[in-house]
Amino acid sequence: MSETWQGPSLQDRMRILRTTTSVAIVGASENPARASYFVASYLLSSSSYDMYFVNPRATEILGRPAYPSLADLPVVPDLVDVFRRHDDLPSVLDETVAVGAKTLWLQLGLWHEDVARGAEAAGLDVVMNRCLKIEHARFHGGLHLAGFNTGVISSRRAEH
Repeated sequence: MSETWQGPSLQDRMRILRTTTSVAIVGASENPARASYFVASYLLSSSSYDMYFVNPRATEILGRPAYPSLADLPVVPDLVDVFRRHDDLPSVLDETVAVGAKTLWLQLGLWHEDVARGAEAAGLDVVMNRCLKIEHARFHGGLHLAGFNTGVISSRRAEH
């Protein structure tokens, strides 16, 4: 299957992240081995976003309440970050549109062109197959724009 949908530019992704104040992670997990847990813990410690977790089987994640659905959140999130199976993405889009979020963000490995086009038709910004944590770090000093850490690593011994 060829990919024909074009995602937002680097500048547009930067704008999305800089104008976002609240993030809901759909498919958030209380399991520290899961990518969603790692992303959530990073964003809690390294961003000013108001964070909300959506998981119908959890009551608490990282010391915060977990909600069964986006509709159950106490606020309308600016950005919905999705960690769900490909087949679940159309229903996540429907929920995202219904609550009035501004951005639908599909994590690494998630690509669904029909969902992207539907989200854009509903007026949402859409990012697919990108990690919110990596993109946040890229624009906030944790990663070089090319996507890797800018720390210098050398095999030379420090001179005493």
